Amino acid sequence: MSDSQRAAAPAVRDPAAVIRSKPYLMALVLAAILGIPISAVAYGFLALVSAIQEALFDDLPQAIFTGGVPAWWPVPWLVLCGLLTGATIRYLPGNCGHSPAFGFKAGGGPTPDRELPGIILAALATLSLGAVLGPEAPLIAIGGGLAALTVHLIRKDAPPMALTIMASAGSFAAISTLLGSPVLGAFLIMEAAGIGGATLSLVALPGLLASGVGALVFIGLDNWTGLGTFSLALPSVPPAVEPTVATMSWALAMGAAGALLGWLIRWIGLSLRPVVHASRLLVTAGLGLVIGLTAMAYQLISGNSFNQVLYSGQDALPELVEHAADYSLGVLILLAACKTLAYGLSLSAFRGGPVFPAMFIGAVLGIAANELPGMSLAPAIGMGIGAMCAAMLRLPLTSTLLATLLLGTDGVVVTPQVVVAVAVSFVVTNMLPTPGPQPAAHDPAPAAKSHGAT
Repeated sequence: MSDSQRAAAPAVRDPAAVIRSKPYLMALVLAAILGIPISAVAYGFLALVSAIQEALFDDLPQAIFTGGVPAWWPVPWLVLCGLLTGATIRYLPGNCGHSPAFGFKAGGGPTPDRELPGIILAALATLSLGAVLGPEAPLIAIGGGLAALTVHLIRKDAPPMALTIMASAGSFAAISTLLGSPVLGAFLIMEAAGIGGATLSLVALPGLLASGVGALVFIGLDNWTGLGTFSLALPSVPPAVEPTVATMSWALAMGAAGALLGWLIRWIGLSLRPVVHASRLLVTAGLGLVIGLTAMAYQLISGNSFNQVLYSGQDALPELVEHAADYSLGVLILLAACKTLAYGLSLSAFRGGPVFPAMFIGAVLGIAANELPGMSLAPAIGMGIGAMCAAMLRLPLTSTLLATLLLGTDGVVVTPQVVVAVAVSFVVTNMLPTPGPQPAAHDPAPAAKSHGAT
């Protein structure tokens, strides 16, 4: 828990008194009111990203080329992605969100009002134009920032407790829009922020209320039809099997493999950060070029679409699992290698979250491991996702939930193997040396921006 959170957190000596207080009850009412507009903004952001991706990488090339989308098509768009993201970080106030190379961040106080435009634009450029990051971190910052901005507009001298509670509620509502579950969103934010005890209940309740009411945007109410939900579950789930000695044993190996691969990804991202800071625009555009060339090489070698290498992997994951039997071991290894490289490069300079690329790579590893003696597809995918998420997020509880909830009702059966893989990955990750240079725990402060250090 950060110093700002400790200072802003509500007093916990008598939680019942806090809950009965008029300011807290008003915060609950405001959280319920803000849940719908913040969820709508989050949904609109995700829909806009999806629409731009489809227009640029599917509709436009299909309208131009009759023989299919050429493999080189993503290259210029990734260069543009680097230029736009680099320019946004370089010239707009703040750092456009924290660097994802340092892992998943939550808490630390609400996003300052003046930094919101940069966060939105950098994330939009990153996610829409093909960089390999997810939308969860920007959504948390946007939701929390909008909620805090609303509190400032209502009352300029609002106490820190009110700002912290409402910012958390806005983050809850925004991330729940993506994950399709207020409960999973709560686990993700609270475990990342390190909030516990009585403070957990006081901060979580407005957030759950905001995300629960905000879910009406997707589900609908009475005769009002919702917009539809973003669901984390797979539409086609491989048949689950009971745990065996073989699968439990392989869980140890999957956990270690996930930790080592996660270390490699973070090493790529952290090692490149000093180079990025030396020339933000030029290097970020160059990294975009390498990501585009990596996706192009994958399509030329495998015959599969470059889209599997680009983006967060959230939309490609269901199709990957559904057609798992169609991929040879060589193609799976190539896909994992290309996605790993693109993911590490994206961590170093772009803006987004680390969750979904880790899940996609974990699923690829699981499908590849399905051919091992005594292994089955469902536990293999669950173990791979859990191990990679634990390595990249360092949140064991959330990593277990992400892996098991993705498999729907079959997730209950594979939980023992997933838990073992997550535990091994988490322990090994924390035993490994910190990869890459560590100049600071965050990007340089906005006030320190210069042409070379941003």
